[in-house]
Amino acid sequence: MARPGLIHSAPGLPDTCALLQPPAASPSMSDGETPSLLKYKISQAIMRPDDANVAGNVHGGTILKMIEEAGAIISTRHCNSQNGERCVAALARVERTDFLSPMCIGEVAHVSAEITYTSKHSVEVQVNVMSENILTGAKKLTNKATLWYVPLSLKNVDKVLEVPPVVYSRQEQEEEGRKRYEAQKLERMETKWRNGDIVQPVLNPEPNTVSYSQSSLIHLVGPSDCTLHGFVHGGVTMKLMDEVAGIVAARHCKTNIVTASVDAINFHDKIRKGCVITISGRMTFTSNKSMEIEVLVDADPVVDSSQKRYRAASAFFTYVSLSQEGRSLPVPQLVPETEDEKKRFEEGKGRYLQMKAKRQGHPWQRAQCPFPPWPKTQFTLRAGVV
Repeated sequence: MARPGLIHSAPGLPDTCALLQPPAASPSMSDGETPSLLKYKISQAIMRPDDANVAGNVHGGTILKMIEEAGAIISTRHCNSQNGERCVAALARVERTDFLSPMCIGEVAHVSAEITYTSKHSVEVQVNVMSENILTGAKKLTNKATLWYVPLSLKNVDKVLEVPPVVYSRQEQEEEGRKRYEAQKLERMETKWRNGDIVQPVLNPEPNTVSYSQSSLIHLVGPSDCTLHGFVHGGVTMKLMDEVAGIVAARHCKTNIVTASVDAINFHDKIRKGCVITISGRMTFTSNKSMEIEVLVDADPVVDSSQKRYRAASAFFTYVSLSQEGRSLPVPQLVPETEDEKKRFEEGKGRYLQMKAKRQGHPWQRAQCPFPPWPKTQFTLRAGVV
């Protein structure tokens, strides 16, 4: 049976392709026309063994990559919806996202994306991920994420173009979107200046210390990692960040670990083809049942001697430890040694307590965004459809 509306095959996901359903607004418009808020539905193929860990649940990085691809598609289509200079949407930021439920091998991922706000030079996209058990037909929400994109000219990668406006059904939608835009803009700038340090290796570290579990991955950016512009897909970067964070978590607790949530991911600068990127992760805080890991991405343009190494992205990942039966396990307590490690531990504790207070103050959020998301309820992890 032919697959209608085939628009792309996700790199790194075997036999994975996206189906574009009829959009809510025409993707091609003449000058002067203003589109309404746009919605797209994308379906991904069955999750395969190389999408998941040994326990059978899909890697958080794989899901983040699917989320980013959906956001890139809808925002690029919208930014090219009017006659003018052609562009491609580049990921600037991902707001905090919780992994609400595990996705397993054999299940089908359904990704839907919606544009919820546009400023002069950016697009806010809301993405939802549903998993489907194709044997029973049961579906469940696994992820909700908010992403921000900026349109970059195809003629000049450093030129940011204007975004076509959208029509809001209610005035409150625009006001709420503007508040979210201002808040994320301020936080992104603060994070850029705060993350200047580098993760340094330590010889013979003691167990449960920051140095003991910290990890780094070095990756040469090739053509398959990049957009038509020649810079890295945001989803590729996020997947590598999740892999490094997962290694840190596994080294610390030496059990099966899963991604519980990702704090805001900020993309400070573009990473071009040919760069060597170093993704470094270090433990910053542990509670009784969760681990917070800071991940830093540094780019080194080795083929361009005029450019120096720079910080490209940063984020905090939260992981939980699970037994073979899928039950939550206590996390070994982190032992901060230096003053900087103690400071980062207190900052992580503040973020943890802030989220805990937010959940307790809004009971409805517990059902929608649990944290940790699933360890309190036993579930089955195995290589197959569950």
